[in-house]
Amino acid sequence: MTSYGTNLNIQIFGGSHDEEIGVICKGLPAGIAVNEEKLQKFMARRAPGQSKLTTSRKEPDIPVFTSGLDNGMTTGDTLRAVIRNTNQRSSDYKKLAFIPRPSHADYPAMVKSEGHADLRGGGHFSGRLTAPLCIIGGILKQELERRGIFIGAHIASVGSVQDARFDPVNLTKADFDAVPSDFPVIDTEAGEKMKEVIDAARMDLDSVGGVVEFAAVGLPAGIGEHIFGGMEGRISSIVFGIPAVKGIEFGDGFASSAALGSENNDPYTTDGKTITTVTNHCGGILGGMTIGMPLICRAAVKPTPSIGKPQQSVDMDKMENTTLEIGGRHDPCIVQRAVPVFEAALAIAVYDALLDSENWEDMER
Repeated sequence: MTSYGTNLNIQIFGGSHDEEIGVICKGLPAGIAVNEEKLQKFMARRAPGQSKLTTSRKEPDIPVFTSGLDNGMTTGDTLRAVIRNTNQRSSDYKKLAFIPRPSHADYPAMVKSEGHADLRGGGHFSGRLTAPLCIIGGILKQELERRGIFIGAHIASVGSVQDARFDPVNLTKADFDAVPSDFPVIDTEAGEKMKEVIDAARMDLDSVGGVVEFAAVGLPAGIGEHIFGGMEGRISSIVFGIPAVKGIEFGDGFASSAALGSENNDPYTTDGKTITTVTNHCGGILGGMTIGMPLICRAAVKPTPSIGKPQQSVDMDKMENTTLEIGGRHDPCIVQRAVPVFEAALAIAVYDALLDSENWEDMER
């Protein structure tokens, strides 16, 4: 079992079609208040089966806490929570036992496990496992908000359709609050075009990918370490734990490679009390440390690999080439449901980094 965290230790367990999936988190301080109603609303944003643009599999995704939480407060003991799977349909995957699905983890998983991997619904490699991640991320998002640190996200693009971007300098909590939860975009007109692209892919038995932009505001300067302990690395590590992520950038990211230094540098300014930057091409991180400006990230999400079109594969039992047609229930685009998952991942990475500071628990709630 793999884990994430320097100060926290987070482990995700279970498979897509197991009776339950869940999360174990060690290192959470005692006394963190958990509003379970607010957490459930956050979880619902990720849950499947909410429209024709998502999988038809319906799961309530209600977390059940079995330890580490008492009367709505963390106890300081290991926090453990489970989600019951209630709508599995494992028969859809019987014929896939020896035929790896293109661009899924099936082939390397079968090789690594010597043929014993659970591939029903993607097993432990499924995007379903982002639901337990949202339990911890949702809790920490609440705690960060109490300390004046806010996290939000939106769909930056679907296919070639682009949404507006977060303001990298003047971003506020109000901008996060203005993003609708049902289809999280800044520009509603762009959102309607995205829906058309997704529905066209669905009707054609295909899928489409996109980009999610996620950010944090209210972070003090100096959080994070240099070299291997940098914020980019810590955020990237958990973000690449989200299935289907194929790339990440901070600030201007790859576009900065085409700029001149005079264009890419962020000049400093002060009002006599605080120091800020005029621009924020760096995305709020320099030398692995936060600079007090909005922390801006974007991640590329590949098209859902389960599609209805015939695809070439191999029957590993017979060692023969074959054609595969995938049944089951799948998202034509997972980007819209992934938005809260990126918020959860960023909340975990930020909180874990803040725990590096000996004075963190002394910060006013």
